[in-house]
Amino acid sequence: QVQLVESGGGLVQAGGSLRLSCAASGYTTNINDMGWYRQAPGKQRELVVGINRGGNTLYADSVKGRFTISRDNAKNTVYLQMNALKPEDTAVYYCWSVADREYLGQGTQVTVSS
Repeated sequence: QVQLVESGGGLVQAGGSLRLSCAASGYTTNINDMGWYRQAPGKQRELVVGINRGGNTLYADSVKGRFTISRDNAKNTVYLQMNALKPEDTAVYYCWSVADREYLGQGTQVTVSS
């Protein structure tokens, strides 16, 4: 089992920045991919960005150039720096990892006011 704990969500004005963190614990040895999903009210959950153990990344088109993912393998932690936030970025953000199976965290709310 892998446990994921997110932090760093909150309320910010459009154009502002937030940094999310996600710490993995438990059976972390086999974690390969990590990243973030988000789900806005009334919408399906979508992949925001993923990063593998080697540092290769995949960003959703909607966040390219604004969001940056980083990863500290020694700490089993992944970070999401979100800049130039827009109201449409408002969602619950879920940390995601793949080890023996996929795991999702509890989620952290990000609200961007216009």
